Amino acid sequence: MAIDVTVLRVFTDSEGNHGNPLGVVDAATVQPGDRQRIATELGFSETIFVDLPQPGTSTASAHIYTPAVQLPFAGHPTVGAAWWLRQQGTPIHTLRVPAGVVQVSYDEDLTSIRARAEWAPELAIHDLSSTEELLAADPNDYADGVSHYLWTWTDRERGQLRARMFADGLGVTEDEATGSAAVRITDYLARDLTVVQGKGSVIYTEWNPEGWVRVSGRVVDDGIRRID
Repeated sequence: MAIDVTVLRVFTDSEGNHGNPLGVVDAATVQPGDRQRIATELGFSETIFVDLPQPGTSTASAHIYTPAVQLPFAGHPTVGAAWWLRQQGTPIHTLRVPAGVVQVSYDEDLTSIRARAEWAPELAIHDLSSTEELLAADPNDYADGVSHYLWTWTDRERGQLRARMFADGLGVTEDEATGSAAVRITDYLARDLTVVQGKGSVIYTEWNPEGWVRVSGRVVDDGIRRID
């Protein structure tokens, strides 16, 4: 039986450009043993399988897969799933993923999640000297099975930075917009940030000294894709 996959772009700019593609699947339509196969076939950096909220509740649960592995937490899938649930008429306050309970909020065109910094996967963080050096980086130079986050300030005073993410060990040569990496860099720098990643995706973060980070962004629906 064909499976309907809603394809979103998460962390677009204010004009709806860029953003990281995400597959969203109603978990009730897929056997758990087929999740990894579907995520691999789709080829997005992540695909999320969502258990819809029970009637009268405001919490859902979900499982996240890259083309190669399952993740306990990831940022752009949780933001995308929260946005998708509101579009379905079932906005939520919390989303349960294997790492823990993600808090959700909505503010006009922004969808936000709040997560623990330690839930984000470990990264090798590279502070580069310029945007030119960042844009010239070759993903093949970082194909060692480690997730690499390259970044540089574009406006330190305003907390604005430019970033790229390479994660070949997760089956992702370059990730267009990485919410979990934004959580890590926000905690690392201990301040609120505006992150422009990849070709121009935009992620907003808020730092909390108790180890929580809020990640916010815009989402665009690119329609339905059907796979067997």
